[in-house]
Amino acid sequence: MAENRKRIFVSGIGTEIGKTFCSAIVVEALKADYWKPVQAGELDQLDSDWVKNAISNMQTTILSEQFLLTEPMSPHAAARIDGIRLAPDAFVVPETDNHLVIEGAGGLMVPLNDDGDLIIDLIPEVADEVILVSKNYLGSINHTLLSIELLEQRNINIAGIIFNGEPNLETEKVILANTGVKCIGKVPILKGDLKTFVREQAALLDI
Repeated sequence: MAENRKRIFVSGIGTEIGKTFCSAIVVEALKADYWKPVQAGELDQLDSDWVKNAISNMQTTILSEQFLLTEPMSPHAAARIDGIRLAPDAFVVPETDNHLVIEGAGGLMVPLNDDGDLIIDLIPEVADEVILVSKNYLGSINHTLLSIELLEQRNINIAGIIFNGEPNLETEKVILANTGVKCIGKVPILKGDLKTFVREQAALLDI
């Protein structure tokens, strides 16, 4: 296994933030492998298939999900319905000699089970660092600052933040000034061909 390989966990400040979109851009930038440990619902439209169709490089391997849950809901509830118990130590990171981008489910405080285990508890088990995806909306400053503070309290290394979607320079300025976290990318709204867009944004990523 390459000594300088990275295991990067991509998380968001909430749901519908653009984690899969930004994960594809990070994958393309690093020519990394991609792994979505838990997919809850939409099993005919897997995030891993979306990433596969969004990237252009020939080095990436899309690794199989460990848990495919039938219902589109919080992992703890979907797993309960399927008779599965998720826990941080139950996840087995696939072997790879490449960089690995790991996409989470929802935000950091999403529950894995009914015993108090959360997505943030999973991160140290599978990854070395986190890229946090933020999206500009009313309340995003609060959600972003809380997410970063929680990661820092847990001593989880933050590789940087990606601002996704419609820009808001004032919001971004406040977040960066209050946290000191590195901005590694500002991804605009998708225009034109998906593969071309992802490739262009990957070239701009500071990672």
